[in-house]
Amino acid sequence: MLNNKRQGKLAAVAVMAATALAITSCGSSDDAKPAAGGSSAPAAAEPVTITVHTFGGGENFGYDKAVETWNAAHPNIQVKYQNLTDRFEDVYLPQLLQRLQAGSGAADIIALDEGAMGLMKARPQFFTDLAAYGLDSRKADFPAAKWDNGINADNKLFALGTDIGGMTMCYRADLFEKAGLPTEREEVGKLWPDWNAFMEVGKKFQAANPGKGDPKFLDGPNTLYNVILSQEAPKNGNISYFDKSNQLVIESNPAIKTSFDTVKSFSEAGLTAKLASFTPPWNAAIKKGGFATMGCPAWMLGVVSGAAGDSNKGKWDVAAVPGGAGNWGGSYLAVPKQSKHPKEAAEVLNYLTGKEGHVMAFQEAAAFPSSIPAQQDPAVSELKNAFFNDAPTGQIFGASVKDLLPTFLGEKHAQVKTSVEKVLEGMDQGSVPYDQAWTKFLEAGVKAAG
Repeated sequence: MLNNKRQGKLAAVAVMAATALAITSCGSSDDAKPAAGGSSAPAAAEPVTITVHTFGGGENFGYDKAVETWNAAHPNIQVKYQNLTDRFEDVYLPQLLQRLQAGSGAADIIALDEGAMGLMKARPQFFTDLAAYGLDSRKADFPAAKWDNGINADNKLFALGTDIGGMTMCYRADLFEKAGLPTEREEVGKLWPDWNAFMEVGKKFQAANPGKGDPKFLDGPNTLYNVILSQEAPKNGNISYFDKSNQLVIESNPAIKTSFDTVKSFSEAGLTAKLASFTPPWNAAIKKGGFATMGCPAWMLGVVSGAAGDSNKGKWDVAAVPGGAGNWGGSYLAVPKQSKHPKEAAEVLNYLTGKEGHVMAFQEAAAFPSSIPAQQDPAVSELKNAFFNDAPTGQIFGASVKDLLPTFLGEKHAQVKTSVEKVLEGMDQGSVPYDQAWTKFLEAGVKAAG
């Protein structure tokens, strides 16, 4: 999500102080390559610990079962899995950049959000060539765009895809019922073919919930903005903040202005709970029913179920998103060059991004696979999500990703995204006047882009 063609010093990305995590492991490394489908190569001669670091809220990457399964079958290569934070752009990424620059402290396998891939592709010196361990044989497993995004500036394979972010709208069926609105997902989806209709539903919901302590229709500006931008970018050359020459186009790209204006209109109408995504108040509101709807790419379902807890099982459901499909998010795994066990790390990465790893991640955290074999597996295509009122999420997300086109995300995408969304939050919460918000938004984007 960041962009800068310099190979030397990393661009400043709102760097935060980080305590380096100690990574301890011992063992040997030979030249055996892992099999293409996710199975392991011959075991190392001595026990090795491979650390995996991810990010994300709720159930995040959904690797608990996958790691448990791997460790049970591979006593000589044990995986230590840790989810570091639910905030990628302003916490996880700055800390990761520090560790990569320092040459120590990064895990053996690191997760990367798609928005940071431009930054990481431009810095091949930090990453292991996965083709050296046979993972180039996996090309047919992924859509072309997902595969190509894992190729760096040296034309080396440095990352493989995890999930892909097809779009839905999550909603609280119990809150809809109390407001006199339909609750069945098909009927709910018909309420809002577009964003204008969605606003009218929001006004009806808010009219039924006029009290100060009553729930709001939407969570806040961040999720709404990103959902709309994911829909508008393909209509405008498949670009967002940067064009394909890495030039900042935040002011000239209609996708940005349309997304901003739509969020502003919902905020001015008083339909948001004024919550910033991935913050403690936002998580608490998910659990307590502080709002009724939020945009939900596939991975967000794991965030919602994790934050809401078992007591809210069956209260949340998923419906079609206004305005058609969209693609927000999707991540990758890579092996930093500083890993002392790149062969074993490549084996584990191969497994987690293979069919078995993808299937278990979807079952655990609703992270819809970018792996084509996993998408086609009945364990994915026929899966129903018990937390979301048995919604057929395999069918829903399978259909939502069929025609998705990739949006170009520049090297500095992450830092621009973080900065402009702070302005959206300020606008929604009242610290940035509505009539000044667009100017402040542009100023923040230009400053972050450097």
